[in-house]
Order: sequence, then structure tokens, then C-alpha cells
Amino acid sequence: MQHPRLHDTLAEALNARGYEQLTPVQTAVIAEDADGRDLIVSAKTGSGKTVAFGMAMAQQLLEAGRVPFSREPLALVIAPTRELAIQVSGELDWLYANAGARVVTCVGGMDPMKERRALSGGAHIVVGTPGRLRDHLERGALDLSSLRVAVLDEADEMLDMGFREELEEILDATPQQRRTLLFSATMPRPIVALAKRYQKDALRIETLGDKQGHQDIAYQAVAVSPTDIDHAVVNLLRFHDAETAILFCATRDAVRRLYASLTERGFQAVALSGEHSQSERNHALQALRDQRARVCVATDVASRGIDLPSVSLVIHVEVPRDAEALQHRSGRTGRAGRKGTAIVIVPYQRRKRIEGMLRGARIDAEWISVPSASEIRVKDRERLLAALSAPVELEEEDLELARQLMQKLAPEAIAAALVKSLRSDLPAAEDILAQGPRDGRSAEPGPRPGFENANWFRLNAGRRHNADPRWLLPLICRYGHVGRTEVGAIRIAANESYFQVSERATPGFVKALRRATISPEDQGLVIEPAPPREQSNYRPELAHEKPRPKKKQRKPKSGETAT
Repeated sequence: MQHPRLHDTLAEALNARGYEQLTPVQTAVIAEDADGRDLIVSAKTGSGKTVAFGMAMAQQLLEAGRVPFSREPLALVIAPTRELAIQVSGELDWLYANAGARVVTCVGGMDPMKERRALSGGAHIVVGTPGRLRDHLERGALDLSSLRVAVLDEADEMLDMGFREELEEILDATPQQRRTLLFSATMPRPIVALAKRYQKDALRIETLGDKQGHQDIAYQAVAVSPTDIDHAVVNLLRFHDAETAILFCATRDAVRRLYASLTERGFQAVALSGEHSQSERNHALQALRDQRARVCVATDVASRGIDLPSVSLVIHVEVPRDAEALQHRSGRTGRAGRKGTAIVIVPYQRRKRIEGMLRGARIDAEWISVPSASEIRVKDRERLLAALSAPVELEEEDLELARQLMQKLAPEAIAAALVKSLRSDLPAAEDILAQGPRDGRSAEPGPRPGFENANWFRLNAGRRHNADPRWLLPLICRYGHVGRTEVGAIRIAANESYFQVSERATPGFVKALRRATISPEDQGLVIEPAPPREQSNYRPELAHEKPRPKKKQRKPKSGETAT
């Protein structure tokens, strides 16, 4: 690769890795106006920013194409997580291999004694996480007195994770004349304050396309009942059949529960969260690289540093906290020019919030329905036909076995047996509650057959609470221990909702409600029989009207006659 502002040593390394051209962020950090200056860089995930700051550091590190001898580090890279630090270290290793640079990684979960021995042996570039770097600094194992350049990778994430004190202590131990490169996807106030304190005349670089969703990612959103979220995940995985998919959850407990649910259904899955050791994480990532696993269930923090080109599907199982988190998660796919799909699963009652988040992030998401079992079967047939029709190289042993089968079985029977064996490896699709009218009213007037003598019940959630029949129906069935066929009309008022339960199911429904324990996510929920009234003329829109107060009668004064 030839570039007028790129060091020859780095150009050789890039050529060896098959680089044909630089990405926008890589070109920007070695431009003439960026020479020797502190930088604040915003670049989307997967844009090549690790190689970008590796190129930017070359001006301070290389002398005649080599890194000079030094016992103390000349460059320091701080990353928020172990995975990202290890990934960065690997990238800088090959980028500076021809320059003779020694890269040392210092992260939590590894043997600190080995890291101290590596540091004492001399390191040109140190890559680490804030907590482990501060630990080595306080113990005297890390000497930053000769540092020429410091890089903060994903600085906004480090501040979100509570590493402000660690970052300040580390940067305060570096020389005043060092160069500081700050990479941050967003610029909240804490990042601005950090930049003002530790940078001088910093150049702001924001590469083209960072103000909108990733161009190589197709965004989709699907609204479902909260009780159908797991079923939606299963059907989306089955429909897309991605080479590698990452499912994002908000908590460790959610990761553990979803991972168990998917493995039980037959998916080859791994889990990544804060409760897993470094060894367990390494094994999980290797399983994904080797294709022994195709699904990764992870939290936001644990997913940092995952760089798998095979990821073509990202599913936000739990809604991200903001637009930046949505884009960070989604950036695990659509990397290096490849196409990817990111799907947000939205509980019905949170749809408006997610629509606002998508608008704020300038993401044009397509709202879709959860793939049905029949749609998945069609996809399965297409994939099976394509796989079986693909040309393959056959060995003589295979051909001989095929001849023996042809003598015993008809061609149609052989093909059917092969298809059946392939289908047996596919997890079963789930039935999803069909989407009904938004307001919950029946399209046809009059009671449904079998609900002429149904009983009405009241639930304290209405339009103002974003109540929706598709959310309420599974909730009613769960707490009342009834099937969906036993629930009739669902009508939603401003602050409450009303629904029918068939006459035969009502006694058991009432008993189940008395014994029911309301789960934490439904705290405050009340389901009770509706006020008595003539069922045939029942109008729920009147149920929340306040009764007129009775006129208080005045006590008759002495001498007066009460009327």
C-alpha cells in the first residue's frame, strides 16, 4: 500500500495483511493538519480505528523505521474491557512487528506476576484496562515517565463504567508533553471535561457517516408481547439462520436464562457476561470462531472487543439504554464492508420510546412481524435445496455407499431420508400470538360464540399505560391459569382495561387470581371482577366515570320538620 503520509514500515505491514486502501478515519488521523496534535476522534465501530491510532502513534514511536530501545513504555493504550484490550494488542503486534516493537498486555483476569515480569523486561507499547494499569502503577511495576503518546479507546464507555478515578490517576502520572489521542463515539459532558483537562488544542475528527446508522446494517424492529420475547428470538434465529448471531441482554441473569432456554431448544450457543472468567470467555469466543457455536448471548460490557467477521445478525433482546448503546451493539455486525442485520425486539408498551430512539439516531428501521412457523419452513426448504444442490467433491468410498443405497432403496426414499436427517438438527419454531386490532375491539359486532354469558373483569392498565391486547392477553392467561380461547373481548379505556372470561372458566380464573403472586416487572397490577351490571349492555367506557356525590342533607333545626 502506498500513501504519502504513511511510514514505510507500517505500509509493509498493511500490505502483508491484504490492505488495499485506508478507511476514512485512518486517512484523517495521519493527515497533515493532525501532525503531532492531540486528537478527539469519533468513528463508528468496525471502521478500523485500532489501526488508525496505531498509525497516528508512529510519529512519536518510530525513528528511522524502528522503535528505539527503551525500558519504559513509549506508548500506552487504555481500553474498557479485557476483550477489547486483547484485540487491540493483537492489532498493534502485527502493525509494529517490522519495527521491532514489544507490546505488553495488562488486563484483569490474567496473572499479574507474569505481567510485571513482562513490564520489567521492557515494553514499547502497553495495552491494558484501567483497573489493572492503576494496580501496576501503584505497585511501581509500570513507569510512565518516558511516555510519548497515550490513547484512550472508547473513552465514553470507560467513564460510563466508572473508571474516571483510574483514568485520572494514570494520566496524571504521564509527562505533560505527551500526545493524547481520545477515541469516543459520543461527546457527553464528562468526556468534554476530560479532554479539556488532559489535552491541548485538540483536533476534532468525526468521520463521514458517524452521525447516522451504519450504512452496511439493515435495521429492523419487531413489537411483541413481553411473554413472547423468547419465542420471537427463536423464530428470528431460525428464519435468518446466521453464520454467527449475537443476542444482547441487559443483565447477567437475563444472559443466563436466555442461554439456558436456547441450549435446551437445540441451539449451539455460548454466553458472555461479567460472571464468566477470562478462560471461559476465551473458550466461548474460540467456539464461535471455529463454528462449534453459532449464537452468542452477551451483555453490553462483555461484548466489547468481540471482532468476528462472521457475525451477520444482532438481536437486541432487551432494549438498549440509549441510541449510542443501540449503535455500539449493532456495530458487532456490518463490519469491514460486509452486510449485517440488527433487530430490536420491542415490548408493545415501549414502542413509542423506541421509535423516538431510532429517530434520534437517524436510523430508518423497518417494522416487521415475527416470522411464523410456516415462513420458517419455507426458508428451511430453500436452504435445504440450495445445500443439497451445491456441487461437492466425492470420494470413491462415498460413491460406493451411494451405489449400495440405490440398490436397496428408491431415489425418492433416499432423498427423503437425507432431508429428514438434516431437518432433525433444526430447532423447532415457536407459535407467536397473532397480532390483532390495535384497540382490542372485535371486527364483528356482538359477542363471540361461546361468550354470551361471559363474565367481565377489570385490570388497572389502560391507554395511558400503553396497554395493548397483544400484551394483556398473555398476562391474563398467565395469572388466571386459562387458555387464550377462554378470554373473549378485550376493551381498553383511558386508565383501565376490561376483558371477558368464558362462563365455564370463570370459577377457576377467580381461584387462580387469589393464589397468584405478582412478578416484580408487573408490580402494582390489579385484576378483579368488574362492577356488577347487566352484562349484555356492558359498556367499559363508563366504568371509570366517577359517581355523582350525594347531596348532603341538612339536619333540621329545632322547630323544623324534616322533609
